[in-house]
Amino acid sequence: MADKWATWLLKTRFGGDKEAEREGMRWLVGVRDRVLDGAGIKDGYSVLDVGCGDGLIGCGAMERVGPCGRVIFMDISEDLLSAAREQVQAAGLDGSSEFVVASADDLTMLADDSVNAVTTRSVLMYVEDKAKALREFHRVLKPEGRISLAEPINRYSHDRRDRERFRGCLLPGMEETARRLNDFFVDEREECAPMLNFDERDLVDMSETIGFRQIHLDLDIDVGPSPPISWKRFLGAAPNPHVPALAEALDDLLIPDERRRFEEMARPQVEAGAGIQRRAMAYLWAVK
Repeated sequence: MADKWATWLLKTRFGGDKEAEREGMRWLVGVRDRVLDGAGIKDGYSVLDVGCGDGLIGCGAMERVGPCGRVIFMDISEDLLSAAREQVQAAGLDGSSEFVVASADDLTMLADDSVNAVTTRSVLMYVEDKAKALREFHRVLKPEGRISLAEPINRYSHDRRDRERFRGCLLPGMEETARRLNDFFVDEREECAPMLNFDERDLVDMSETIGFRQIHLDLDIDVGPSPPISWKRFLGAAPNPHVPALAEALDDLLIPDERRRFEEMARPQVEAGAGIQRRAMAYLWAVK
């Protein structure tokens, strides 16, 4: 059975909607390119991709390091490492690749000053001790090496959450329902706390304290109407690996009449794109 990380990344993050998957991957390719650009990767470099997932950034790095370079695909999920290995093989990429099971805050299998670049996307958000992970990144980097990361700043949208809304949908008269759903998916989950315990300033401050000597951060914030999506996708998608799809939660949390009222209010907004979407993404690169 696949672990929760692989199940989410490979199956439930887009709710089984193929068009949503295509659109999502187009956006993720742009994120990947910004991370790789920030890493300053050159031919022959050695790159560590932390939390490689199914290999999106790592495969892009292999194209940049060339046949003389090396990319280490690292993840806590053996299932995702298998998926990444399949991506490398399917793409017919030249060069050296390694696949290592490890967590972002414990890279003891790597020597000091051993890689030219460390890349990561949406990984520190799941790590409780982010400073420890950044210290490990700094340790394994060669002098003049770079980290390059992209991290969602979930605190931005969470702190601006309207008590009458759930996932951007306005639910007047159902404030208690909205509160229970929001609590279930975030506020009552200890495992979700690391997703909210930092912002872009913390990333800069930690990087400077750890000893990176040149640091640059771009913060992208987008606020606007949620894109129209199918109700099936809305129910079937899970926002992160720690939580179930919405349909499962509704079955457990709402009585039939309450669920009917929820659908009557939320479905037209979801399908028309009438909700509010807030997204903040920090892109940071730093030089050792």
